[in-house]
Amino acid sequence: MVQANVSCAAGGARGRDEDVAYLVRYLREERGLVQAPAEGRPFDEAFAEFRALVNTREPRPADERFLAVQDRLLRGLIAQAGIARVAELPPTPVDARLSVWRGDITTLEADAIVNAANSALLGCWLPGHHCIDNAIHTFAGVQLRMACAALMERHGHAEPTGRVQVTDAYNLPARWVLHTVGPIADGAPTERHRRELASCYESCLEAAAACGCRTVAFCCVSTGTFGFPQREAAEIAVGTVRSWLDRHAGEGADAVGGTRGADGGAARGAASGSGAAGSANASGPGSSPEAPGAPSGLKVVFNVFGDEDEAIYHDLLG
Repeated sequence: MVQANVSCAAGGARGRDEDVAYLVRYLREERGLVQAPAEGRPFDEAFAEFRALVNTREPRPADERFLAVQDRLLRGLIAQAGIARVAELPPTPVDARLSVWRGDITTLEADAIVNAANSALLGCWLPGHHCIDNAIHTFAGVQLRMACAALMERHGHAEPTGRVQVTDAYNLPARWVLHTVGPIADGAPTERHRRELASCYESCLEAAAACGCRTVAFCCVSTGTFGFPQREAAEIAVGTVRSWLDRHAGEGADAVGGTRGADGGAARGAASGSGAAGSANASGPGSSPEAPGAPSGLKVVFNVFGDEDEAIYHDLLG
């Protein structure tokens, strides 16, 4: 995940230290916590407290100054970590529409990235937890939890497995976040679990097409604490994605699922269970060039973070 201790020039470091100290003071104050000194600490230590405070913060509005400082800090950290561009990733030998990329999904410039969410859809509440859900919510900013809470309030029920909700990506280099809840297999997937996992991938592809996306990056859905065996999950992911792309070959992204409105918002009801995405992220990359050899106009990236997943996907796709 994005590391807080990236090096930078002295002036930048001072500004960064001041920003995180202000954010920590604000977050402590809104909870009525004792104001321990926030200045003068190592940046890593201060950022870890900031992350813990936002991970456990209820979805509530924040004032404009807080958001401006938070956005500046998070975007700076992501930029210093190095932004990877999906359009520049090499295709796999087996299928030119697909790429395998090992890295931090919060640094990936794509039209859409997929978040392995839980049914509450509010992100991970464990302070500093190194899961995809926690990282995406942390580096997108507190706006993401507020947006997800608004979606859940409108729906009035837990998010079903295998569907998708779409939000802005806020401070991430991506434009949209596709939140999907994978099946909890606990190491022994059933046929229902397999169908639900395939549905996660199909629902996200439909939503990406409805948003006019040209690039979408999938994390490894359900293979972490949800306990879906990694190789079987990868086989389902690759098979489902390739089948979907084959079915929609030549249609173009707009023809698959919908069109982008005049305000940049995604078409509503794009996929079963999808939510309105709201306005486009003004800082996002916009649509990426169409990938060569991808007649549907959609390039798909399988994002891996560990040795085993990387080996599995390269075994499947070359």
